[in-house]
Amino acid sequence: MSELLTQQIQKLPKVELHSHLEGCIQPQLVRAIAKRNDITLKEGLFNEKDMFAWDNFVEFLGAYDEASFCLRKAQDYRDIMYTYMQECAAQGTIYAETFISPDHAAAVGMSYDDMLAGCVQGIDDAQADFGIVGRLIVSCVRHLGPEQAVVVAQQLVDNPHPYIVGFGMGGNESMFTQADFAPAFNIAAASGLACTTHAGEVLGPQSVWDAIDNLPVTRIGHGVRSVEDPALLVELAKRGIALEVCPGSNIALSVYPNLESHPLNKILDAGISVSLNSDDPPFFATTVGSEYLSGAKDFGLDLEQLRNISRMAMQASFADEQTKARLLAVIG
Repeated sequence: MSELLTQQIQKLPKVELHSHLEGCIQPQLVRAIAKRNDITLKEGLFNEKDMFAWDNFVEFLGAYDEASFCLRKAQDYRDIMYTYMQECAAQGTIYAETFISPDHAAAVGMSYDDMLAGCVQGIDDAQADFGIVGRLIVSCVRHLGPEQAVVVAQQLVDNPHPYIVGFGMGGNESMFTQADFAPAFNIAAASGLACTTHAGEVLGPQSVWDAIDNLPVTRIGHGVRSVEDPALLVELAKRGIALEVCPGSNIALSVYPNLESHPLNKILDAGISVSLNSDDPPFFATTVGSEYLSGAKDFGLDLEQLRNISRMAMQASFADEQTKARLLAVIG
């Protein structure tokens, strides 16, 4: 890849739609927050390269939860949000939507209001300092069950904030069905919030069918295994459902053995709206900027194709129409 193309991609306005705030915390920030809150971190959380140490999906979830465990105050959430947005802005990102988990906050005794206040402060500070626009998607945790998802959705609806633009679901895909969570998603959708859910990552195309046929979603988190069902690809394009694709995450978690086998180009060729995302950047040794660079290096996408991915992502975002129009003009 030429130096010129690398520089052009670095300057390209980027949009990130799929990152988990607790998964955006850098090792040095974990240590700083743990020290501030007088918390002793588990031995072996980091490896000799000062990266999170894990070898499989279960260990990844354990490291993720251990990093989240040190969060205790609104200031902690502010610092994670600000640092993540600062890094995104340095890579040319102009807009980012981030999943936040009230269940993770509640697990350490933090209130919804404190978690939200910290996130909002981080977004405001980052926009003032770097010009990047940040928004939030409140996410329920699938393996905590449908009843708890309803609690999260109702809490979200009862405490509206202009920065909260959507409702989503992450967690263990193998537990429950998407349809089981329809009551929670319907509560959020009835209040005017857009919806997305993780599917087609660990499980195959049937999990995506389950989502799009039973939940009021306009986006799917990951969704890459939709390529295993040609009829599903046609249906996603027909319905205008966007996929939040995270190639680096997919390789790190062994959804695919390597980038050569990753179906990004097949999804694009099917006419489906795609965004490129980092998911949990420090855990997977990636960033939104490196995902765009990989688009050129590993998938053969040219600058205009990458710009079109930014356009598709902005159009598929949950931002208000005025913000969408303004930032689409920046993308060009």
